[in-house]
Amino acid sequence: MRAALLASFLAGLATGVGGAVIALIPDLSRKIYDTLLGFSAGVMLAAGAVALLGPALRQNGVLTVASGLACGALLVFLLERAVPHLEPHFSPDITAPEKRTGLLMAAALTLHHLPEGLAVGVSFASGAPSLGLIVAAAVALQNIPEGLAVAMPLRAAGFSRPRAIAWATASGMAEPVAAVLGVWFVKVVGPMVPFALALAAGAMIFVASDQLIPESRQQPEAKAPSLGLIFGFLLVAVLTKLML
Repeated sequence: MRAALLASFLAGLATGVGGAVIALIPDLSRKIYDTLLGFSAGVMLAAGAVALLGPALRQNGVLTVASGLACGALLVFLLERAVPHLEPHFSPDITAPEKRTGLLMAAALTLHHLPEGLAVGVSFASGAPSLGLIVAAAVALQNIPEGLAVAMPLRAAGFSRPRAIAWATASGMAEPVAAVLGVWFVKVVGPMVPFALALAAGAMIFVASDQLIPESRQQPEAKAPSLGLIFGFLLVAVLTKLML
């Protein structure tokens, strides 16, 4: 539990790094922004498909893993339907009043970070600390562009640099809470660890597919987001190979 909390807390703080980047470099080009979102999507996809689904399939049958994957995706889908949030999630052109913008952004990013924290908690509780470290590192990597994506619209809405950084950092603090839930879930299901791993994978893959990839494709002809996605996927796949 302590390891999961610490790792998820540090991963959540990585959003503040991205927030600091946009506060210091406010005129970030759309191309770089989309490339970083593509990288974030690649990291999420690899964390789900390689780091989480691989061990789950080695421990149990396809039916259990498929059920967990579907449940994870369904969980995020239902959360999205239940919680009001911004569409598109990371649009840099927000004209709503400052207070409303902040509240909507908080709801959007709290929702977005829940599956990530859940994945970290489940990974540590599965009995393989190296798996937990891989997933936490992957979440931290993709949280940096995500923090940038949080701070950008807040700066556009008139927030000061310190407030934009603070909001970006705070958005990642849902992850330790979700990590605790992930550890608790594994303790409850006991022998169904592969199901829990697949559930976390389904949640992460759904977030990448539903939120990050579409948002990175605001310029459909651009190839940089796809290259960023491949690089992010490869980076986590190599880390998984080296550490597991």
